[in-house]
Amino acid sequence: MKTEKRWIPAGWRMIYNNPLSSAEEVSEFRMEGDGAVSFPMGRMRLESTRDPAEGQASNLVFWCPEQFPADMAVTWDFWPVREPGLAILFFCAAGREGQDLFNSGLAERTGIYEQYHHGDINAFHVSYFRRRYPEERKFHTCNLRKSHGFHLVAQGADPIPAVADAAGPYRMQLLKQGPYVQFAVNDLLLFSWRDDGSTWGPLLGKGKLGFRQMAPLIAEYGNLQVYAP
Repeated sequence: MKTEKRWIPAGWRMIYNNPLSSAEEVSEFRMEGDGAVSFPMGRMRLESTRDPAEGQASNLVFWCPEQFPADMAVTWDFWPVREPGLAILFFCAAGREGQDLFNSGLAERTGIYEQYHHGDINAFHVSYFRRRYPEERKFHTCNLRKSHGFHLVAQGADPIPAVADAAGPYRMQLLKQGPYVQFAVNDLLLFSWRDDGSTWGPLLGKGKLGFRQMAPLIAEYGNLQVYAP
């Protein structure tokens, strides 16, 4: 797939633009789990309000309320502030029967990971700052998983350094176009994957996107933009 500079395919237009710089700009977002949202540096800061010793119960997902098409390019700025922890973007998230992610008939979600990969939703999720456990900190990778089912379908190197050496913002760049998913940081391609629509279930369509964190990570986000044909 040929793309223009800044990772956007030729002819695509911006359909969503959120600086993530104030509480008003995320007033319609939905928090799952116990998390705090603040803006001390004029960008969205997320952190758990629970003790990391509680395990999965201390993790969170913060959903953008918009419904996005199956084909889209998503870019956002990322600053790691405190580690250990892990950052993920969910995308194409919807009920397994095609329901809206916030449909009241779907089971309640509270940030516990299994609810997202073996619950009643389908989604992609890319984990791009994996620092929660010692084995993740020893060898940094970005992982793409497809759910329902927790299928690891693509993996690439993670170029973002540890917090002590990080000098953000890092521009995160995700492209989903037909069966293809590509992910880059600062225009450096980390992986490109083609979904055959069979091995890991049918192709995923429209849905929502959300930021997930594993405690005790503190991270900041800005300039969320989505483009589509």
